[in-house]
Amino acid sequence: MVQQLSTAPTESPAAHPPPRGSRSTPVLLLKILLLAVVLSTVISLTPALVAAERWGFLVFFWALVLLVVAVYATRRAIPLKYLLPGSILLFSFVVYPVISTFQVSLTNLGDGTRSTQEQAVTQILGASVVQTPDAPRYNLTVGTTGSATDGPFAFLLVDPATGEASVGTEDGLEPLDDATVTEGFVTAADGYTLLTPAEVNAASAALAEVTVPTEGGAIRQLGIRQAFEGSTPLVYDEDSETITNTSTGVSYTPTLQGDREYFVSADGQRLSDQSWAADVGFANYVRAFTDGRILSDFLGIFGWTLVFATLSVATTFALGTVLAIVLNDRRVRGQKVYRSVLLLPYAIPSFISLLLWSGFWNTDFGLINDLTGLSVNWFGGATTAKVAVILTNLWLGFPYMFLVVTGALQAIPEDLKEAAGIDGASGFMGFRKITFPLLLIPTAPLLVASFAFNFNNFNTIFLLTGGGPFTPENPTAGGTDLLISYTIRLAFGASGAQFGFASAIAVLLFVITGVVAALQFRLTRRLEDVL
Repeated sequence: MVQQLSTAPTESPAAHPPPRGSRSTPVLLLKILLLAVVLSTVISLTPALVAAERWGFLVFFWALVLLVVAVYATRRAIPLKYLLPGSILLFSFVVYPVISTFQVSLTNLGDGTRSTQEQAVTQILGASVVQTPDAPRYNLTVGTTGSATDGPFAFLLVDPATGEASVGTEDGLEPLDDATVTEGFVTAADGYTLLTPAEVNAASAALAEVTVPTEGGAIRQLGIRQAFEGSTPLVYDEDSETITNTSTGVSYTPTLQGDREYFVSADGQRLSDQSWAADVGFANYVRAFTDGRILSDFLGIFGWTLVFATLSVATTFALGTVLAIVLNDRRVRGQKVYRSVLLLPYAIPSFISLLLWSGFWNTDFGLINDLTGLSVNWFGGATTAKVAVILTNLWLGFPYMFLVVTGALQAIPEDLKEAAGIDGASGFMGFRKITFPLLLIPTAPLLVASFAFNFNNFNTIFLLTGGGPFTPENPTAGGTDLLISYTIRLAFGASGAQFGFASAIAVLLFVITGVVAALQFRLTRRLEDVL
């Protein structure tokens, strides 16, 4: 009897893969864990956002978390699983900062205008509080819910007559039932960190502005361990937004002076130099284009900024290309060693290199003058300072271009070069007609990005020349100032911080850089015809 052999194919174990759930269980658990972390984070933030009345952020975070759960909790919307993270990062780090900067540019926010009008009124009334002979006094302990230097501060008070403890803030006076009182002073209170006498003395400037409003006036600090309740002749009417001095009968109303509002009397006298943050519309932009001093310097510096960015890109790309072509030849020995040496300027932190180069350009003991035998005061004149800046930036930038061009050269097929040689093209002709056009296709976007970077290259100017040299006639605009360094000096100079004006200039720089980059990208599209 002949045994028949089965001809049916033998099924391998791979034909029956394990159930899908067995392999996806760890991934599913990780997904659930991550979604739980995201959801719990938003839930924990909700009370703080509600207390701060940040309704816009509250709606945004909840809409975001619901979108994340809807996308990643199901097997649908596969493209969104990849697009959502990038979109969130784009909005968080690009779109939102631009929107916030534009919003600030429509205000007069800066030194002296960081508070609201209500806070300014409280400070003005508090500063006018005077101590009378029969003014009540309290034993004072200063507490804080933040830092010991910046606050916010609270007055932990004990009435010597009754021994009752209370806490005073800018919102008023409230009983303090859970405090520990020792020898007539608060020595412990839940939620507050008590300042030592040395810390109180160090924060004296900030504490001098702290006032606790009361029915009869306000409580202010009197020494390190005492406070008094004084009275003020000023009365604020919320309906008319008017402060009246009851002693003189003079009324003060909010009046716009420059880009700030002050309480001013009918004859033009200010009650106080205290102002507050307010919306000023496009006043900061109008100032940038109508202030003769700013506009004249702005145009000249804008021209130099274009020259600096263009030359920085052109010189670094030219030198990087030459070195990359030379070291891309297989006949050159020790290519790895040479390439490693050429990358050293890129490996050293730029701020260290800039500080070193600042010494190299020194007139008396600088390396440049010693090697060349010259005695040029490089930073003494605008022209020589600009040459020094361009050469220093060339040193910093060419290794990056060398890396980029080396990678692009190795991606060009050798067949094209050989075909050009067979057709009788010289080495230079082959480079100009074939290699260089093909080289520009992948590097053109990087050149545009490099131009945008150098257009706002604050570090090079600040660490190398500080924007100088300056002239006695114009100490604000220097010979090597870029737009970014010039506007920072305007916005944060001797007149104090002007965040609103600085934000307006930042928006203008963003628009200018975007327009120039868009034009450059449009020009680089012509390179597509090479293919």
